[in-house]
Amino acid sequence: MTVTPVDPATRIASLREEFDRSFAEPVRRHDEEHVELLAIRAGGRPYALRLAQTQGLHPDRPVTPLPGPLPSLLGLAGFAGTVVPVYDLAALLGHPVADRPRWLVLPLGTPQLGLAFHELDGHVRVVADAIVAEDAAEGRRGCLRGMVDLDGFSRPLIDVPATRAVVHALAGHTTEEVAR
Repeated sequence: MTVTPVDPATRIASLREEFDRSFAEPVRRHDEEHVELLAIRAGGRPYALRLAQTQGLHPDRPVTPLPGPLPSLLGLAGFAGTVVPVYDLAALLGHPVADRPRWLVLPLGTPQLGLAFHELDGHVRVVADAIVAEDAAEGRRGCLRGMVDLDGFSRPLIDVPATRAVVHALAGHTTEEVAR
């Protein structure tokens, strides 16, 4: 058996390209029958949000406080060289908040922002039919879009894009500014 020698530089370049390509797209299984959720608590109340509407989950991320008129704006956090405003999800939902949230989720979309919450109860996969949908305009400030039964009780389902729109409206952004 004859083995053809491979140039080490070519082999390294091939391995590097394969490695980089493996990170080009996030791993997301397309399954119409199931929905992946994060079961969370904000302001002591149980909620859920769709994992597909997020791009990252971070515990104990340092947030630099900012003074300002918006009580929901906690401050700024750094992510891969980008400064991101962080908003308290409990305050956005109208709940009084006594302590700083521990968890931070980055919603999909631009401009980037962070939504902070207090507790992560877990990652769950449910049958899509388990989600009871509401009209688009219902819920606290338009942020809630349904209910899901988890662990024997119902949790409101936070619509992350609608919450993003609420944040931009509170910050005084126009539709054109958000679209950029």
